Amino acid sequence: MNNEPSNNENIVKQIKELIFTARSSMERKVNHTMLITYWNIGKIIVEHEQSGSKKAEYGKQLIKNLSKLLTNDIGRGFSMSNLFNMRAFYLNYPKFQTASGKLSWSHYCELISVSDINARSFYENECQNANWSVKELRRQIDTSLFERLLLSDGKANKEKVLELASQGIIYNQPNDILKDPYVFEFLAIPENKPMIEKDLERALIDKIENFLLELGRGFMFVGSQRRITLGNTHYYVDMVFYNKILKAYVLIDLKMGSLRPENIGQMNMYVNYYANEVNDEGDENPIGIILCADNSEVVAEFALGGLENQIFASKYTYYIPNKEQLIKQVEEVIRSINEEKKRDD
Repeated sequence: MNNEPSNNENIVKQIKELIFTARSSMERKVNHTMLITYWNIGKIIVEHEQSGSKKAEYGKQLIKNLSKLLTNDIGRGFSMSNLFNMRAFYLNYPKFQTASGKLSWSHYCELISVSDINARSFYENECQNANWSVKELRRQIDTSLFERLLLSDGKANKEKVLELASQGIIYNQPNDILKDPYVFEFLAIPENKPMIEKDLERALIDKIENFLLELGRGFMFVGSQRRITLGNTHYYVDMVFYNKILKAYVLIDLKMGSLRPENIGQMNMYVNYYANEVNDEGDENPIGIILCADNSEVVAEFALGGLENQIFASKYTYYIPNKEQLIKQVEEVIRSINEEKKRDD
């Protein structure tokens, strides 16, 4: 008799596992069927366009007519915008096998808005790697994550473009987690509002889920204002995270102004303390990131040069960066690298 509750719990557990597995399998099948159906609808539209007038107005009128007829005969889901998305889905993925069944139709509606094939491939891979929701994917596209990663260490090149496009973000070394700039648009801070570091820290903690998304995969929040005592003096690290992919503590200090050499010295002290006093067996060396409103490249180059510890400086902004300017920066960096290679050859 005493074993009945535990036996019942075991039976319930087995049944729940079967049901959840079946539901997951059904969802994948439904999603795959929907994707291939929409892909084929896009294919039919494109083929009819190609056999008809080559004018753009013909294609637009065709979709307008189809939308009316399909909506009358079948119902919702065949608006002009949705049919245009199906057409774009087929054009961007001419081989259906290249589309991932792990992503939903709503994900692909966001992805086809990215015109650059390398950037689109990157977002598609990261969507799967990080299990982004549609909302999270939209934010990463809007904040130009692809371009920010390419510019994070000032060494954008074709190899890095292709690596991000084919694999997404691969965390092999500490600087792989960096972005430039970090975007805090989710704080909705009014333009030119004066803030102090404590206010910014509190705002980031209040929106910790958004901040974790901006930091990237594998980050876990440890705490804020973590005390370090050396001698009789207390010091406080603004925010401490742990990255389970790199297996390392990540210490973040927030600065409202420009990067100063003393900021780097202080972070170096924090990193040394965590390496010697906090790290457990199996932890890699801690990483320090100083987030500044304005990152002086000259100060960073001279103050960070030669340090054995992994310490980085990056900018943050409260506003979504200008995508065109970021793309132009990436193109200029790649162009200059190609010119240098030609001169060397």
